[in-house]
Amino acid sequence: MIYLRLFFEFFQVGLFAIGGGLATIPFLTDLGSRTGWFTSGELANMIAISESTPGPMGVNMATYVGFHIGGVLGGVIATLGLVAPSILVILAIAGFLKKFRESRGVDAVFYGIRPASTALIAAALAEVCSIALLNLNALSDGGGAAALFQWKGVLLAAAVFLCLQAGPLKKLHPIVFIGASAVLGAAFRF
Repeated sequence: MIYLRLFFEFFQVGLFAIGGGLATIPFLTDLGSRTGWFTSGELANMIAISESTPGPMGVNMATYVGFHIGGVLGGVIATLGLVAPSILVILAIAGFLKKFRESRGVDAVFYGIRPASTALIAAALAEVCSIALLNLNALSDGGGAAALFQWKGVLLAAAVFLCLQAGPLKKLHPIVFIGASAVLGAAFRF
């Protein structure tokens, strides 16, 4: 039964994964709160690990959750659930797309999908920033404005941003920054 639920839950996430893995984060946040399969802190770790490992981020996260809940078979089933909608949609429209690609209606639909994808990615960015840079519990605990920020995370984000602005460092591959951030995160336990 758990395998069927894994497939179904990730199939639903996959239906709305237009825009890539970052677009799945709001749906994964909801999934974690509804099922109890993972906490928001574990989701933050999944995002970090999925961003720094090879492969699509959404697929990596589905595999991780599936493995965590149902072992190897759970990982495979959750991954298949996530990618199945995309495969089905591609198969359904592949033949029609060539025929209707010059259609204004098709262009309008694709043009309309862009803002939705952008909004999902912006929501994911806000979620990741609230987890990595803010301590929202400080508001309820009365810790004040200084306790609201996770200063190590803010300093790391600022350092990476400044490094990306420096001339010679702009030419470095993004994996260098991901690796350096991973090392710093492990060293300082962000």
